[in-house]
Amino acid sequence: MKALMSLGALIGVAGLLLLGGMIFDVIPSNTVRLVEGYMPMQMLFEFACFVAGFAGLSYMMSAMGMALPRFWQGIGFWAFVLLYLKFRVYPPIPFSVRAMYGTVSLVAVFMWVSASEEDWKKFKQPIMNVLDAQTGMNRLLRYAYLVILPILIGGFSYNVMMPKSEEPIELRTVHPAPPASTKVHGKTYTLQTSQNPYRVNQEGKYDQEYTNANIVEQGMGRLMKPNANPWDDKNQGYLKYVREGGEIFFQNCHFCHGDNLNGRGLHAFAFNPIPANFTDPGTIAQLQETFIFWRVSKGGIGLPNEGFPWASVMPPWEQHLTVDEIWKVILFEYWHTGYYPRTWD
Repeated sequence: MKALMSLGALIGVAGLLLLGGMIFDVIPSNTVRLVEGYMPMQMLFEFACFVAGFAGLSYMMSAMGMALPRFWQGIGFWAFVLLYLKFRVYPPIPFSVRAMYGTVSLVAVFMWVSASEEDWKKFKQPIMNVLDAQTGMNRLLRYAYLVILPILIGGFSYNVMMPKSEEPIELRTVHPAPPASTKVHGKTYTLQTSQNPYRVNQEGKYDQEYTNANIVEQGMGRLMKPNANPWDDKNQGYLKYVREGGEIFFQNCHFCHGDNLNGRGLHAFAFNPIPANFTDPGTIAQLQETFIFWRVSKGGIGLPNEGFPWASVMPPWEQHLTVDEIWKVILFEYWHTGYYPRTWD
């Protein structure tokens, strides 16, 4: 048991040193690379190692008679999670996502420190000591908190609410110029000449005019022509691929972009800025399909510098979807909104 705890303590110390190096920019965040496609599993594995490390550190400090109070254990671990998300994860996570993860981790810490009556009593004891102010030090801390906390909260609120008159450092380009080509799943696509391979006619040949004729203009809530219902299982060719793209969209994208593709999904308002509204004529209607293909494949981190500050939380979908699935989703988005993609001509 002691050997296992010692090993855990070593892991904990190594993790703290690694994170400290990243915070002070001594060690680059990408020193230990997060592998594309396995990033969530890798982060869970790292967190499991850190939890084991902190358990080992706590055990060893207790064995040496320097037990860390439960209050500071909980606060310290939560602070570690926030610092890990900010400095370890690369490319950086937008603040809105870190705030969500931070809230979830705070709930987890609260459940941990309140798992038993004894643990909860240990955790809240320092707080009760300050509130009771039975000693001179606690009385001094209570007065300090009464002064400092309102100042901090008031200052933060004032800074957030105060209108800003200064101009942005750089004008933001919502639709930055795409690269000449992009590489997805090992294949290079020239954006000016590539085509959506699923815009085919009934003979299975690429036919932009045929697919455009099946896109129904959005109006009065009507999205489908009687003879152009992609949800009919009997349909083949273009409409079949629209249906498959819709199925992929509702499995992956509608949580943010919404059932009606208007950027009002279940999770939309947890982000800043909120997800793109595809029904807005200023979004996909102004773009080529290859531009959408590039953006969906690479996600927010695929934007060039001129696209910032943007902080898009959209993940690089090439890590989760095949090339065919991405093209089908794009096909569905244009069909559902009734827009025609722009062409290079």
